[in-house]
Amino acid sequence: MSMKRQRAIATLADLLVLALVVVLNPLNPLYEARLTPPRMPDKVEVRYHPLTATDSLTVAHMQTQLDELGYYLRVHNVTDEGYGMVAQYHHTLQQKAWRASLASMSPGQQPSQTVRIAAKDRPLVGVKVGGGYWKAGRFLVGRLNGKAITRDGQGRIVSALWQQDTVVCAIRQDSLGTYRGQMDRHLQACGLGTMNLADGTHQEGFWQHDLLDGFAFSCSSHESMHVGEWKEGRFLGERMKYTAERIYGIDISRHQHEKGRRRYGIDFSRLRITSLGRRHDAQGRTFPVSFLYIKSTEGTTIRNRYFLSDYAKAKRQGIRVGAYHFFSLKSSAELQARYFVNHTLFRQGDFPPVLDVEPTDADIRRIGGDKVLMSRIRVFLQYVERRTGMRPILYVSQTFINRHMRSAHDIKQRYNVWIARYGQYKPDVRLVYWQLAADGRVDGIQGDVDINVFNGYAPQFSAFVKSGVHR
Repeated sequence: MSMKRQRAIATLADLLVLALVVVLNPLNPLYEARLTPPRMPDKVEVRYHPLTATDSLTVAHMQTQLDELGYYLRVHNVTDEGYGMVAQYHHTLQQKAWRASLASMSPGQQPSQTVRIAAKDRPLVGVKVGGGYWKAGRFLVGRLNGKAITRDGQGRIVSALWQQDTVVCAIRQDSLGTYRGQMDRHLQACGLGTMNLADGTHQEGFWQHDLLDGFAFSCSSHESMHVGEWKEGRFLGERMKYTAERIYGIDISRHQHEKGRRRYGIDFSRLRITSLGRRHDAQGRTFPVSFLYIKSTEGTTIRNRYFLSDYAKAKRQGIRVGAYHFFSLKSSAELQARYFVNHTLFRQGDFPPVLDVEPTDADIRRIGGDKVLMSRIRVFLQYVERRTGMRPILYVSQTFINRHMRSAHDIKQRYNVWIARYGQYKPDVRLVYWQLAADGRVDGIQGDVDINVFNGYAPQFSAFVKSGVHR
């Protein structure tokens, strides 16, 4: 055989071997297409519902969260951002608490649940690694579609549904808790998702770089519920929408009648809010004045000379009226309460009286600190409630509550609070009124006016009008 023919035969043999290697190579897509899936027996899952010693505590924690969620749903409606998200979690938690209650009442009647899943209904789960993914014992190169598990940059295991090598949704569990939702290419929480922390806290909303960022809410059994805007994991607050469904009111004193040496009247027949102040955009809307508070007294010697006439004129226009007292630290709390009651009108249908407390930190230190001040406030509120038959409202700033009322749980639980806060976010406490601006404008009144909004809508406002207590 000639050398030329021998080389031709060797070349042909090499080509046949190479072709065989290519065809049988696991990386070849044709190989996967010809491979018969392995036979898998039907799977049996057994789920147990054991009763632990902490079940009753868990039920109590869920009830605390339900109370917070219930309060939120009472003072909001479907027009508020995120209402549906909160309502859905409230429904889910109700069902969970109900099942937990049944389990705690009948610990001996917990049958195990057996579920059979046919092999054909169980998709193969891949394992994604650098450069490709393993599936059914083979390493494949290309874009991943379907379910797979992988590790993120911190070594945490992530179970995800992939589409064209992009995470559609994922579940990640670590020492902090379990995250379910959207992720970015770095396998960090990004987009819409939920996080159930190990301490029972539920967080839901929009995420960025594994932190709440955008609209979201956090609900737990050990702190108040936070619903609103978040930035890099920090809660900013709830941005209120100023719609026509909101209930607005104002408060006035002699300052609406006196500007330097000039004196002005108030035309109660024209009252209508035309501006919510420079911090709040009402988008050109105007609002009726649904309630009006008038300063009546201060300390034990000062009376508002315009109170009686303003009270009578407002009532004639059908405006609901209430009176407030400005608290002084220079005189007895009981004497001030007596002075307020004796020089103020309280008629059927009037709103509850209000105690306005605005001391400086130096003033509080001078009288002996927070405990002394809280004791005086209790004396005033209790005296006025006995004399008028109405439970008073406490008017303070949110800073005052955070700084000076940490131990005054009885006051916060029994009395409604009216908060003064002029920022763009709603106060993060349970309240009846929010004074959102000191520079509002009202037709019929000269100059700036304090603008307030009721914490709720028409159904809650009607209930408050009847009972004098906002729950």
